[in-house]
Amino acid sequence: MHDTNFILREALLDSSMKVIGYELSWQNADGYLSQPSEHDLQSMVAFVGERFMHADRGYLLTGTKLFIGATPETLRSGLLSKLSPVDTVLTIQRSDLGDASAIEDIKGARAAGFGILLRDADLANTGHNLLPLATHVEQRSGSAEFSTQAALYPSLVHIARGVHSWHEFDAAAALGFESFVGNLYLTTRPGAQPKGANAVQAMILQLMEMVRKNADVRQLEGVLKRDAALSYKLLRYINSAGFGLGTEIQSLRHAVTMLGYSPLYRWLSILLASASTSQQSPLLMQMAVVRGRFAELLGHGFLPRAEAENLFVAGMFSLLDRLLGIPMDEVLDTIQLSESIAQALRSRDGIYGPFLALAEACEKDVGAAGPLADSLFISASQVNEAHMGALAWAQSLKA
Repeated sequence: MHDTNFILREALLDSSMKVIGYELSWQNADGYLSQPSEHDLQSMVAFVGERFMHADRGYLLTGTKLFIGATPETLRSGLLSKLSPVDTVLTIQRSDLGDASAIEDIKGARAAGFGILLRDADLANTGHNLLPLATHVEQRSGSAEFSTQAALYPSLVHIARGVHSWHEFDAAAALGFESFVGNLYLTTRPGAQPKGANAVQAMILQLMEMVRKNADVRQLEGVLKRDAALSYKLLRYINSAGFGLGTEIQSLRHAVTMLGYSPLYRWLSILLASASTSQQSPLLMQMAVVRGRFAELLGHGFLPRAEAENLFVAGMFSLLDRLLGIPMDEVLDTIQLSESIAQALRSRDGIYGPFLALAEACEKDVGAAGPLADSLFISASQVNEAHMGALAWAQSLKA
């Protein structure tokens, strides 16, 4: 399945807008597969398990829930052994639970530690033998029973689906719901939002310009010394598992000696996003980090290394207009970028634009991933490998 179709990722947010999980599903040239076959479901379980269960490092997405579709047949296939039970929630259609054997399959998965989400479940009419087996239940935002079910069934984690506005998100959060938000994160949350770069971001922009011009490391250290917290965060990022150095970097001078200026620019771009004070900034930063790494991995093997690193910057900056609360043209007036990166950010054109657009297509149920991958001569399997690699890398930054 991963040889022909593309993984679609949708973020799950808690009431504070923190990304706490993702639903992974298949999409083809027409978009989301609303009725995946058993082969589709088992292919997803196998593919995800093989990418995230590492022989030496263990499970690579510890702390982030993955929601994956399943049927009783999927549960008894033996493929669940490839997944981390505590970090996986299996989404089961209520219509698939009509017989005693299916109930036993659910019991086995729950005994192994997996979460179970009931989809399309009418809680008032769901048998009492089913509800104790569920950990999560999904309801459509705005449905007739939406506002009453959380209070009636407090032992379940309630998840809102079809949340199309921040008003609906807030209403769900007030009831204790977590929410799948689709592309809602791309819309500005109502209320006062900071406009332009704050003081810390202005300092980071200064450092980025100095790095771009290969300024002496002593000059860079002089700027960083103005903000001890910024220096700490930069070194923490560089020493994270995501960089994989195998040796601890203890100073900016050491970092430049070990890494050079180009990787330093990369980490400053992450700091620039993390320094936003917008209420949406943690959410937008998480999406930007995944997008940046995804675009970079797509470029590996197709572009020289330096060009692929530019893809990371393009991906990170693709949400910077929302993080700063200003139009992208104003962002590009603030930051001196190469014309190729600027072209990708403005119109998704040029050498980098199609790679960035392909990474974005795997966040949206529009069926655009196939044509974009074809235009770049990248297979669906390569896109899915890059997608999962980006999720694992972004998770490593949290360590």
